[in-house]
Amino acid sequence: MTQTTAHQLGPLARLQRRIYEVLDGAVMDRTSKAVEIFIATLVVANVVAIILESVQSLHEEYEQLFHVFDTFSVVVFSLEYVLRVWSYGRKYLGSEPGLAWKGRKEYLFSVFGLVDFFSTVPFYLQLIMPGADLRVLRMFRLLRIFKLSRYNSAMEDMFEAIKSERDSFSSALFLLLISCLLFSSLIYIIEGHDQPEVFPSIPAAMHWFVLTIISGWGNVDPVTYFGVALVVVTQILAIALAAILTGVVATAYTSQVQRRESLYEMEVREVLSDGVVTEEEKQKLKTLQTKFGMSNEQVEAIARQVEAEKKDSR
Repeated sequence: MTQTTAHQLGPLARLQRRIYEVLDGAVMDRTSKAVEIFIATLVVANVVAIILESVQSLHEEYEQLFHVFDTFSVVVFSLEYVLRVWSYGRKYLGSEPGLAWKGRKEYLFSVFGLVDFFSTVPFYLQLIMPGADLRVLRMFRLLRIFKLSRYNSAMEDMFEAIKSERDSFSSALFLLLISCLLFSSLIYIIEGHDQPEVFPSIPAAMHWFVLTIISGWGNVDPVTYFGVALVVVTQILAIALAAILTGVVATAYTSQVQRRESLYEMEVREVLSDGVVTEEEKQKLKTLQTKFGMSNEQVEAIARQVEAEKKDSR
């Protein structure tokens, strides 16, 4: 949205745009920072309260206090959710008129939108069905910790890294499936006669395989030499798969961080192309730095590199 267009907006539209900027961090001013700190602090306090509430003695003594705090938190988070749904209608309205629901749909079905929704639903379900046992659903309140990911790019970088390497993950999972079928069948054939109570079927042997892959020990000691050899091979396979997946994630995560630095560097080059840096451009770079989770040292290094290249080209 251009500055001229922003001035032409009505009071309600300007308010909607302002709320979007504050909640989304599109403009990093004092108000946006204060809202970010308040929500992040409230999220951390909620997680601590949920943990303490699980202690029976504390729950019995401070049950009313926990309930009041949870009610206050739900009111705040519900208000935040409603304001986000409403204000995100302004996200694309400046460049593509008539597409108010594009931004709203993008938020509603995003990871953050779903977390915001499901972290407050248990409270309202408890009001609708006061006699129902919703202890499992109440644990959804712990999803509130993921709200902090909105203010830190690390989780987003990790998801993007996994998404970019989905083919590698698919190959590793396919290898895991083939190994599960093969090794489960072998352990059933080798140990089934000697330990029929442990390996009565191939599905039971699959349970052993999964435990061995995850923990390194399937809670079963083989009684045959071939069984011992198979367990050793299975444990080696578990280490190999873990190393492969770790390497894939680490490489993809590094590439994602480098890509963000490259995007920031491109923005710096564009800002410095005319030799004049306006306040609006400074604010844009500051917002981009916060969004990408870049340190001041990284930003200064990129700026020095771009300045040095400009001097060399003269």
